Amino acid sequence: MPNVRSLDYPAHRVQNHSHAFIEANGVPVTPEREVWREALGVVLATSAYGVSFGALAVAAGLDVWQACVLSLLMFTGGSQFAFVGVFAAGGLAALPSAIASAALLGARNIAYGMRMSPIIGGGAARRAAAAHFTIDESTAVAVSQNDPRLRRVGFWVTGIGIFLGWNATTLIGALVGDVLGDPKAWGLDAAAAAAFLALLWPRLKRRQAVAVGVAAAVVAASFTPFVMPGLPVLIAALVAILVGWFNWLGVRDGAIA
Repeated sequence: MPNVRSLDYPAHRVQNHSHAFIEANGVPVTPEREVWREALGVVLATSAYGVSFGALAVAAGLDVWQACVLSLLMFTGGSQFAFVGVFAAGGLAALPSAIASAALLGARNIAYGMRMSPIIGGGAARRAAAAHFTIDESTAVAVSQNDPRLRRVGFWVTGIGIFLGWNATTLIGALVGDVLGDPKAWGLDAAAAAAFLALLWPRLKRRQAVAVGVAAAVVAASFTPFVMPGLPVLIAALVAILVGWFNWLGVRDGAIA
């Protein structure tokens, strides 16, 4: 009996009656193996960014061990880059704002957790363990699968894989950044902001997202000369909250996207 998931695969793969895919070279590819392949591809691509974070964290003034602890305990790329960016701008005085900025970005993982909870299943201990690996990538790989078992495989392989890879590359980046010395001599003092912009850029695909980005940038720049470092980011976040609340420039209910 054919499986509708076979439509998702390239033409050179043919599905047999055992629900395995046969590639042109005759090697069977089961759905589980395909999930592993997809997850490991995401792991490799995402882990590479850890080098940037490690180098930027050291450039911002953190020690190598502090950069590694951030990756071990915080483990959410966007929040880590936000923390380093604010800390680099204001030092210890901006630490409360850096923590608040990181927490604000990390709040999205709460929604991911609510989505993943019924998929993960199990008891409280299992869900508590899964919470640390609930990030953008593990959630995306999991929900893209149709079978509940494959969803769990995608989640755990992606989450644990990125955790190991991200922490390893953070250490590498931190050691490299520590060897480089003065970050200003290499232009790394502005690299945190550039890295965060690189993370933001792919999301600016709709008019509402572009408007929020531009308005938030203007608000942050306007408050920068008058308030302590880190606070302009939090003030600018109000722009996104207001736009989302009133759905300005967004798709209305019943409208065609």
